[in-house]
Amino acid sequence: MLELHQFRHSAFCEKVHLILAAKGLAYGVVEVTPGLGQLQLLRLSGQRQVPVLVDGEEVIADSTVIALHLEALVPQPALLPAEAALRAQVQLLEDWADTTLASGCRLALIQAAAADPVLRTALLPEAAPEGLRSLVGALPGGLLAGLGQVVDQEALKALHASLEQLTQLVQSQPYLVGAGLSLADLAVAAQLSLLKFPASAGAPLAGRGVPGLADDPQLQPLFAWRDRLCQEVGRG
Repeated sequence: MLELHQFRHSAFCEKVHLILAAKGLAYGVVEVTPGLGQLQLLRLSGQRQVPVLVDGEEVIADSTVIALHLEALVPQPALLPAEAALRAQVQLLEDWADTTLASGCRLALIQAAAADPVLRTALLPEAAPEGLRSLVGALPGGLLAGLGQVVDQEALKALHASLEQLTQLVQSQPYLVGAGLSLADLAVAAQLSLLKFPASAGAPLAGRGVPGLADDPQLQPLFAWRDRLCQEVGRG
């Protein structure tokens, strides 16, 4: 059986979850504990970062490389179009989602977690001791307020502009490229999970997110599109 080594709330791990769901593949999950667990992951894969997919004797790291492996393993439904021009568009959008969009989403989440004790506590690894959870949740908001000042505000403005453009796009067509679901859709949807957590995040994160983005009326069609994709692949 396939085995996904992950951090639960990693957008790149969520991307792999979506791909696996779209392909209809059964798999197990290994939650990596920061620190010791990453050393074990290093011995397994040669790196400390997730996601890592184990397929028999093959160990595959990096969400894009994993996507290509799964596309070859289960060609249908295809997440990369056969037509060269459409395939190039999908790969460009996937790369943008994994770099520019990912950076903006992480910044926004850091800023939100600094002000929200429930959010920052829920984002801790599942193996985190209860004492640490209590300590992190009890930190005064004022103590962390400085994080908002060091976050790149221009990058957050650029993120909001990109989200508005994505919203317009998904309101005019069901998928980002072509007439069917692609890797571009899943890569973007995965990053959006950091801005407004989907149902798969579980309590207390599901529906919670970054103030000013998760609750922005103009962006609700974008999050509704994300939720539709999750339901479509069976990761609701």
